Amino acid sequence: MNRHPYLMPLKKDHDAGKVTRREFLRTATLLGVSSATAYGMIGLVDPVSAADHMPKGGTLRVETTVYDIKSPATATTTADPMIFAQVVEHLTQTGTDNITRPHLLESWEPSADLKTWVLRVRQGVKWHDGRQFTADDVIWNLKRLLSDETGSSVLGLMKPYLLKEVDTGEKDDNGNAVIRHELWAENAIEKTDEMTVTLNLAEPQLAVPEHLYHYPAVMMDPEGGGIFDVDTVGTGAFRLTEMEVGRRAVIEAVDDYWGEGPYLDRVEFIDVGGNAQAIMNALLSGQVDGSFTVQPEFAAPLDARENLQRYEVVTADTAITRMNLNHKPFDDARVRKAFRLALDAPRAAEAAFGPFASPAEHHHVSPVHPEYAELPPMARDVEAAKALLAEAGYPDGVEVELTIQQNPPHHLRSATVMQEMWKDAGITCNINVVPNGQYWDVWTTAPLGTTVWAHRPLGVINLSLAYRSGASWNESAYANETFDELLTKAESFPDPRERSKVMADIQALLQEDGPIIQTYWRKLVTYYDKRVMGFAMHPTSQVFFNKMAIQSA
Repeated sequence: MNRHPYLMPLKKDHDAGKVTRREFLRTATLLGVSSATAYGMIGLVDPVSAADHMPKGGTLRVETTVYDIKSPATATTTADPMIFAQVVEHLTQTGTDNITRPHLLESWEPSADLKTWVLRVRQGVKWHDGRQFTADDVIWNLKRLLSDETGSSVLGLMKPYLLKEVDTGEKDDNGNAVIRHELWAENAIEKTDEMTVTLNLAEPQLAVPEHLYHYPAVMMDPEGGGIFDVDTVGTGAFRLTEMEVGRRAVIEAVDDYWGEGPYLDRVEFIDVGGNAQAIMNALLSGQVDGSFTVQPEFAAPLDARENLQRYEVVTADTAITRMNLNHKPFDDARVRKAFRLALDAPRAAEAAFGPFASPAEHHHVSPVHPEYAELPPMARDVEAAKALLAEAGYPDGVEVELTIQQNPPHHLRSATVMQEMWKDAGITCNINVVPNGQYWDVWTTAPLGTTVWAHRPLGVINLSLAYRSGASWNESAYANETFDELLTKAESFPDPRERSKVMADIQALLQEDGPIIQTYWRKLVTYYDKRVMGFAMHPTSQVFFNKMAIQSA
């Protein structure tokens, strides 16, 4: 294997104190070095290893929302893969340490210019029906995920470097050109041999391994047509044996899983309706052994229970109040900036989560991201907000409706504090609380809405999913050519310091012109019974049940 030329400069920068240990490990592994080798290069031992002396057997009961997930390719919440990713798996896997490692892949190798990626399929992986997992399976899945017919957010994520737009010559009902997508070149996704796939990219891209762990990007059995249901054939440690949307799902261990474990016989997923109080009650009563997440205001009574263990992690998890540019008054950048200037982000963050949150800066790049650029604070300025509204033609202010989800309750706390602050600038905000399921019917069309966005290990990933022109998760309909060009440039730099220089321009552009109001980053919290072994809090709330066990009561 040829090592990427940036590895040795990266090592020197780490040794000189210019790059943190975390960023050395993250970047080295993205460039194709195994995690064990990367840790060894700086004198450490990779903490990821098979568990010893884990008890076998038993049933683990976990609280989570059981959504209709027949199409993992179009999944939109991090609760979805908590179930399906145990059955159908990703090519890569980002661990609780934020390091991305090969999973169904054995390794990857990028070219020096980051435009060619050689993906080597892991030997010995089999589908549940005994067939070998091969390069053909990878290619079928990637092409399906990138098709317009599938409608996956993977298309928007990988579009800049694997696809091209094709004008069909047709018009939609609004008179706009109907655009389809094709691979940018015939060999964009190329079968090198039975166990090797080569990606030939149109643009350099650092984050290919991270993109392959985007939660809709699981490898489905081509013979099953991409549908996830009871008895779906996968490569994972479990099979789905029961599924009742809104109530429960059950997965049961397979006998000959290729990887670690499974130690559990089965996992039962129990849906208590998504209500934060009900989740706490389920933990306190012993109805469940653990939870997807717990709202921090319920930490005190749970901490008081001797049988429960608290887990938490600092993340780039957040809620974005986005303005849809297809609706007035949000088609005017001056109005969008006025909404930001009218807010005191630290005060809003405190109201939403107290000590479990830190203030955000209206650009969706977190201090935990390696390419984050520190900008001067965007302080509250009510008079400047009023002036911008007047300049945009709204001297008497504006009236808007903010659509939010019913659960968890922090959505309403956050909306209420923003509502009060906006009043000072002449912004009247009516809050429309809707059931969670109903929100996802309108999240890309409502004029003003608040959407939770999960942690991603690189800042460029969420920016690509949420704000790149034409991306399927671009809920604000934001389209800015300068932003797109800067983001593509940032994605070409393996050095996080070089990305940060470009990111400073991106962050400033979003504060000035962007479509979002963002007041906080939050710490994720959950609880498991102390009898549960092998659990570790993941920044995206993902759980690797094959590595977990439960001690007898």
